[in-house]
Amino acid sequence: MNKVYFVGAGPGDPDLITLKGIKLIKEADVIIYAGSLVNKQLLVGTKAQLYDSSQMELEEIVRIMVDSSRKGKKVVRLHSGDPTIYSAIGEQIERLREERIDYEIVPGVSSVFAGSAKIGIELTLPEISQTVILTRAKGKTIVPEKESLSQLGQHNATMVIFLSASLAEKVQEELLVSYSPHTPVAIVEKVSWPEERIIFCDLKDLAHVIKQKGIKKTTLIYVGKVLEAKTRKINKRSKLYGKKEE
Repeated sequence: MNKVYFVGAGPGDPDLITLKGIKLIKEADVIIYAGSLVNKQLLVGTKAQLYDSSQMELEEIVRIMVDSSRKGKKVVRLHSGDPTIYSAIGEQIERLREERIDYEIVPGVSSVFAGSAKIGIELTLPEISQTVILTRAKGKTIVPEKESLSQLGQHNATMVIFLSASLAEKVQEELLVSYSPHTPVAIVEKVSWPEERIIFCDLKDLAHVIKQKGIKKTTLIYVGKVLEAKTRKINKRSKLYGKKEE
């Protein structure tokens, strides 16, 4: 009986996957991949039997993993980005544990870091923000009240909001409770894909811009003063490269 490998495929660019991830894809007998969120170039040349999970329910996905593992096949569950955030692997892992199937998680490049790299900024800057909040707006998925955008916004930290482009009006309304209307925002759609778009605006214009540009999904919303570094000199130095004290 073989273990199941949860592999992070990265944000879209087929070069943004770990060497270990590529090795497992090449060796796999069965690959269950996250539909259009995973670049199909990663699957070219594989000998594995392929399953697109975008139209599958949890029970069917788990059944394939369990049956294949028990037959001695190497199973790769290929998720977009990094599998430990917003991937729903937790519920899959619970079922594997019930079936006494071992598993391993192979990290991937999260879209949040691909996005900040493409924007060309550091998410943490001395005296401005030393905290990055990764979250999502309340939609179909329940979000604890203490983790609402209005509550989290009280920190005025750098915030990156996943899976919320379709809730742009709600996002803007909640963030304006704590952030200035002129707080810079970066909207990053389909980062590292050929159709990638990066749009900058003030927080007060977020909902309008998203609607005007026809952005609906596969988008990250970056909020915070660190984004000012994209357009002006911040002049904040870390202690890491400061002058040595006498």
